[in-house]
Amino acid sequence: MSDMQKTLKEEVSLSGKGLHTGKEVTLTIKPAKENTGFVFVRTDLEGHPHVEADVNHVTTTDRGTTLEKLGVRIHTCEHVLAALVGCDIDNAILEMDSAEPPIMDGSSRFFVEAIEKAGVEEQTAIREYLVIKEVISYVDPATGSEITMIPADNYEVTTMVDFGTKVLGTQNATLKDISDFKDEIASSRTFSFLHELEMLLDAGLIKGGDISNAIVYVDKELTPETADKLKKAFNKDDISIRPNGILDNLTLNHPNEAARHKLLDVIGDLALVGVKLKGKVIANKPGHFVNTQFAKKLNRQWKLQRKKNVPDFDIHKPPVFDINGIMKLMPHRYPFLLIDKVLELSDTHVVGLKNVTFNEQFFVGHFPKEPVMPGVLQVEALAQTGGILVLASVPDPENYSTYFIKIDKVKFKKKVIPGDTIIFKIELISPIRRGIVHMQGFGYVGDSIVVEAELMAQVAKNTPA
Repeated sequence: MSDMQKTLKEEVSLSGKGLHTGKEVTLTIKPAKENTGFVFVRTDLEGHPHVEADVNHVTTTDRGTTLEKLGVRIHTCEHVLAALVGCDIDNAILEMDSAEPPIMDGSSRFFVEAIEKAGVEEQTAIREYLVIKEVISYVDPATGSEITMIPADNYEVTTMVDFGTKVLGTQNATLKDISDFKDEIASSRTFSFLHELEMLLDAGLIKGGDISNAIVYVDKELTPETADKLKKAFNKDDISIRPNGILDNLTLNHPNEAARHKLLDVIGDLALVGVKLKGKVIANKPGHFVNTQFAKKLNRQWKLQRKKNVPDFDIHKPPVFDINGIMKLMPHRYPFLLIDKVLELSDTHVVGLKNVTFNEQFFVGHFPKEPVMPGVLQVEALAQTGGILVLASVPDPENYSTYFIKIDKVKFKKKVIPGDTIIFKIELISPIRRGIVHMQGFGYVGDSIVVEAELMAQVAKNTPA
């Protein structure tokens, strides 16, 4: 999949009833600018208030995920959010003239079809990811529900559900790649057990329900009293039980449709993290409460990652330049060549790497009993990395050198010691003009910034000897 953000090509609308409110609603999904995310807009309220699809706006998770901001609510948001994620969308405005999206058939299928009808287009901004590098878990001790996320190259989800009833029992579902969402998950409809359905009806909920948008598993005797209640609620002349233990008027789309719908809910709820995910989710007995609690944990992790501004680099991939390539560009030599390889290079940024060993010549005299890489050499390594950005763009780099003009806003945040691998990232603050280069540089060890500085340098042609 592309690493550029995506939105819809044009707006598209769907109409129907909200599952719990029973109110008629029109949902219009519109294109949105880069870095917007998913934003709900209540067009039926004064001022058309916005509610971002943010896990920190979750207020209740009873029979669905509800968002609330400044008293404005969005009920049962998970099915449409799952469709957006499943269609590889990053940015969309969701306008509604009621508090709850239409339930349609209880799945994400109609939302996916609408998005495909509108079309998807690539945008100019690069996607950001929360890359899972170590195991993250959340356990709800009250229910035994647990969600774990482990490192993986793609976004994968596995759900394992045990409903403790003879009619349904244990089911599993797996989505190996989000691109398979449409075919494998989108058509999986919401479901309920008969005993739950009775309670919901008695509580005045599921006013928009009928047997065509919810699978009802019969886990108790269908008494005449219950049958009458269901006939009235669903406006049916007769209610009966199919041989597979579900109420009539429905044919299952998948044998494990319940587990697949739980997987759909996980994807919809984790959309509230607010960033694309890279990792494998393993959800045991998931539900909206445990899903959103886990989403909050991921959201905190994401905010911490953004605060640290730590990019994700693969230090094992083939370099753009190895040490021999660097020496062709740079005039520096031992003991003053402080970059070992270049990992990334574009017109506006460069990423370099240095392996710090105890054999560095500066450790002989710089705190030899507690060796620390001198800060001034960390800044020099940043500058050399920036020099590569400039010199790689000229046809005869051996005839040019870069010289410091200014160093500003330098911060040393953590000691660099033997055994560390420093990743240096330099980005242009402004285009290169008349040989003047203005750059922002960061040095990282692991998930921590160790040095940062704003650098200005001049590229000058060497004077012949």
